[in-house]
Amino acid sequence: MKKILTLFARPALLGLLLAAWAAPAAQAQADLLGQLEQETKQDQPSQVVDATFKATRLINGHTVQTPGEGTMVFLISHRFGALNSGAYEFFGLDQATLRLGFEYALTDRFEVGVGRSSLNKVYDGFLKYKAIQQTTGAHAVPVSVTLFTSAAVMTQRMNNGIDYTLGKRTAYTYQALIARKFSPDFSLQFMPTLVHRNLVTNESEKNDVFALGGGGRYKLTKRFSLNAEYYYLLPSYTADHYRNSVALGVDIETGGHIFQMHVTNSTGMIEQQFITQTSGNFFDGYICFGFNVSRNFTVKQRARKI
Repeated sequence: MKKILTLFARPALLGLLLAAWAAPAAQAQADLLGQLEQETKQDQPSQVVDATFKATRLINGHTVQTPGEGTMVFLISHRFGALNSGAYEFFGLDQATLRLGFEYALTDRFEVGVGRSSLNKVYDGFLKYKAIQQTTGAHAVPVSVTLFTSAAVMTQRMNNGIDYTLGKRTAYTYQALIARKFSPDFSLQFMPTLVHRNLVTNESEKNDVFALGGGGRYKLTKRFSLNAEYYYLLPSYTADHYRNSVALGVDIETGGHIFQMHVTNSTGMIEQQFITQTSGNFFDGYICFGFNVSRNFTVKQRARKI
């Protein structure tokens, strides 16, 4: 008995005995907490990740956003000429182009729109459907996917001897807009694109043009964010003098308006124009100032959920 008491009187040995007794209990407690945490995650309901971008436009192109059921958007897009055009053109201000557009959301996922551009006097219409919505929770969906298609008709009078019937004046665009909101401040979007032109006037061009677009948004404050957008033209589909579309800008939210200011090398404001017909090199100084102003109107009140 005295030997046993002597052994327990040694602090080092006593510590080892206590550790040996506590280790299985701590392991069991850790396993229990891990199991409870896993069960809690499985019980969490899926939540929709909203406001991946502030507006339906990133800069030139569309975002995955739709306005919400019963909402109409009035959009004014303005692009000036190149800043390096000189004082005679008032540094691009004399070469302004304009697009007026209306968009309407039939449901939270489905949107339609029409517009008219002064550049080549083009009328356009589009359909936009949010097929997949990013969610969090037990069965999280990592990205949002919106499908986009548009048709554009050029109505400008042409006197170059080429047959410009209505069918040949038409072009179509097909896009898959794939976006992820990584945090409340940071979102990225990837835009594989196909543009089909019924008529091309240059032998070095093809009717179908493939492009890969990418863009992002970083929110600095509640009402102010930085945006970037880039479209890479796959080689051999357009003439050599056409360039990739580049754009940098800011979003400013002011009540019911969203004011977007940006610089870009594209003067066109629909996919057929800024993806396939951008001729200026942004990095050589061909930079155009532009802006988008959008105003949302509630046309139809949503039904309350009971």
